[in-house]
Amino acid sequence: MKVIITDLDRTLLRTDKTVSEYTRTILKRCHDKGIILMAATARPERTILTYRDQIDFEAIATLNGARIILPHSTLENGIMPSSAEKILKKVIMIPDLILSMETGNGIFSNVPDPEWNVTVFHEFPALPTEGIIYKLLLRSQENDIRQEVEKALTADTYMTVAEGKLIQIMSTAATKWNGIKAMLEAVGVKQNEAVYFGDDNDDIESIKNCGMGVAVSNAIDEVLNVADFITESNDMDGVAQFIERNIL
Repeated sequence: MKVIITDLDRTLLRTDKTVSEYTRTILKRCHDKGIILMAATARPERTILTYRDQIDFEAIATLNGARIILPHSTLENGIMPSSAEKILKKVIMIPDLILSMETGNGIFSNVPDPEWNVTVFHEFPALPTEGIIYKLLLRSQENDIRQEVEKALTADTYMTVAEGKLIQIMSTAATKWNGIKAMLEAVGVKQNEAVYFGDDNDDIESIKNCGMGVAVSNAIDEVLNVADFITESNDMDGVAQFIERNIL
């Protein structure tokens, strides 16, 4: 394998959101050996700066591929404003809805959220910015709203569910797999020369299409069922353990 690509949350990161010293050491050995390191995450760029400083990632697909940071350029696959407006007009009527919008000008939400450092915006379904719209994030504290949200999608958008509860809506062009293909093309590496590690729904396509697809043992069943290999959990440094045993 010439490239190692990993999801972050619940895969490379431990549950407390840290990267262990052991994992950092193994990834540094990969880098020193000439193996290229990449990440593919649902997170926005601003929330991964700490990990980018700790690990020498050559490229990162952020926001499920809505923003792809390549060695010498950046690609963006945002939601069309007209599509965002159509979706918002339908979902805003869902009771108990917690709605956030990730944009090029930061994240806006209909409720305060100190953890995400949101700007509270009370005028949805109006758009809070004229900047690029990367994704919509929807959840309910009490109700399963997946069917209602799915009915609101436009032809150029799709949704995934993270950790069984957080609905993410993106442009159909914004997928982790599309981001990975762009990252591999940028460094001149074939898909069958890359290994991918993941745990959740938005990792399935990448696990199936990379040369080697590895699930951490804490992954959802749908990921475990399609992976070529299953390694230890994120809290047991499963990614690093697999790399040390099978790649280095």
